[in-house]
Amino acid sequence: MMNLSQVRRIVVKVGTSTLTYPTGKLNIRGIERLVRCIADLHNRGYDMMLVSSGAIGVGASKLRLPERPTTLRMKQAAAAVGQCELMHVYDKIFAEYGISTAQILLTTDDTEDERRRLNVHNTFDALLETGALPIVNENDTVAVEEIEFGDNDRLAAVVARVSHADLLVILTDMDGLFDDNPRENPEARLIPVVHKITDDLRGIAGGAGTENGTGGMATKLGAAELCMERGIPMFVINGAKPETLYEITQGRLAGTLFLPPEAPDKD
Repeated sequence: MMNLSQVRRIVVKVGTSTLTYPTGKLNIRGIERLVRCIADLHNRGYDMMLVSSGAIGVGASKLRLPERPTTLRMKQAAAAVGQCELMHVYDKIFAEYGISTAQILLTTDDTEDERRRLNVHNTFDALLETGALPIVNENDTVAVEEIEFGDNDRLAAVVARVSHADLLVILTDMDGLFDDNPRENPEARLIPVVHKITDDLRGIAGGAGTENGTGGMATKLGAAELCMERGIPMFVINGAKPETLYEITQGRLAGTLFLPPEAPDKD
């Protein structure tokens, strides 16, 4: 059993594959279950933060585009529409539990520049002190290179570092990291704990994500490296089972845990 008695600030990242159906439409039932768990942990006294993907996919669906856009201008247009839809849904459901939400849209400039990074950290602190729940996404409507090459797994790790979080939990469409592709090999075994990111693990992770998202297991290894550098443990769990968050806060192993050595100072 893990000792998570000191964990107070938790970043939860949810991907497009968890938020939407293959049609691109929002998975309302899944979102409601996730929000209920996060709200319950918030009420228990945890500082909860949510990093949410899905703006481009949701926007493409709402605009009735025949497929996920590929040009920069259409990605940015879809993101602008989809972000409004996502925040509307989040705000409405969290409000049912008496929780105010706050939208934070970031680019890499906001976290790489020291002064701006401090401002972001202070904003997170102020929101959490007031009981609001920050919901973070990349600012896709103004980002350029980030849309093409970035991913919200990395963003979630950066948010965990900047906010001085104690734990990052990434929700995906698999139960965790396996020793082979479980979609192709039914004998693939779940790797419960990872202490170090190796080339062998990178080879296992591969690269491709789902059709509607930009991330895969490889991007989660990148996020894990960023977290482990700052002594922040990270879980990868199945987004179809958000109640697993309760197991984690009770110190139980679930999915795959990326466990760093003794924590250095967080930046």
